[in-house]
Amino acid sequence: MNKPLNSYDAVLLDLDGTVLRGAQPVAEVPDVISELRRAGQVLQFITNNAARAPEEVAEQLTAIGIRTAPEEVLTSAQAAAALLTSLLPADSAVLVVGTAALAAAVRSVGLRPVDTASEQPVAVVQDHSPKTGWAQLSEACLAIRGGAKWVACNIDRTLPTERGLLPGNGAMVAALQAATDREPKVAGKPARPLLDTAMGRMGAQHPLVVGDRLDTDIAGARAAGLDALLVLSGVSDAVATLAAPREQRPTYLGADLRVLRGPLDETRIQPRPGWRVEFDQATGDLLLSSDGSSKDPLDAVRTLCAAWWGECSGPVQVRACDDTSAKALEAVGLA
Repeated sequence: MNKPLNSYDAVLLDLDGTVLRGAQPVAEVPDVISELRRAGQVLQFITNNAARAPEEVAEQLTAIGIRTAPEEVLTSAQAAAALLTSLLPADSAVLVVGTAALAAAVRSVGLRPVDTASEQPVAVVQDHSPKTGWAQLSEACLAIRGGAKWVACNIDRTLPTERGLLPGNGAMVAALQAATDREPKVAGKPARPLLDTAMGRMGAQHPLVVGDRLDTDIAGARAAGLDALLVLSGVSDAVATLAAPREQRPTYLGADLRVLRGPLDETRIQPRPGWRVEFDQATGDLLLSSDGSSKDPLDAVRTLCAAWWGECSGPVQVRACDDTSAKALEAVGLA
């Protein structure tokens, strides 16, 4: 593989939905990452999932064929712990709603994890744990209502797994928002702390962000002024991409990480050869036409996005003007 990302000094790779689907790698991802490393690309895995320590994540990735050192993994738990140190004096009590890995991250920066509101925490930090229930949320609710600062590792509403999308940390955060009438500070994407921490750790000035969620990965990149590649191997699909608001629009679009084997510019969202888009002034629909020279349905999506984003935003109906266009729209779920 030739180094395909010469204009970027690092690649910040999301994990769930981008590299992994549950415990399994997305198609051919171990080979793609090996090829990128052999080509001299600097990589960092950044994840909103704070449930496991970097050492555990690195061990899992290595076990499925992606040789990874703990230093190449940055979690939102680490970003949240760093954010807490900017808000609190050393040895402050912090109520942890989440896993042992989150408690360890809090402890590693000189703060004191606690479990109950009666221990008078001055902050609450929250991330997803399958063991979180009413009892844990109740302790957090009491602490927050009592004046404790509140940091959420992430606000991902769903979590991609082999079985499909399951409730994520954002669903639990929403429960506390409803119960406290408070809003947390957020460490993970789309907020900047996680990306800023990754860039500082690597000394990167112009990294490429790669992820599967418009509302976290891509929005985070846009907020930080970074280019982003959206892959359709996780949460966001072509329909959501076409309708994306300005602050969630990626620079590039691909089916999965295998797109990094070729020239990245061929995935840029812009008019692509073989496709034409017109506006139906009477209905407001987009009309997609093909000259038959391109069979890539994602090139059709890139062309549609370029046309629609230049004029409008939000959902739009797309109509095919020929059989090739009809097949492309059906393939990407826009039919």
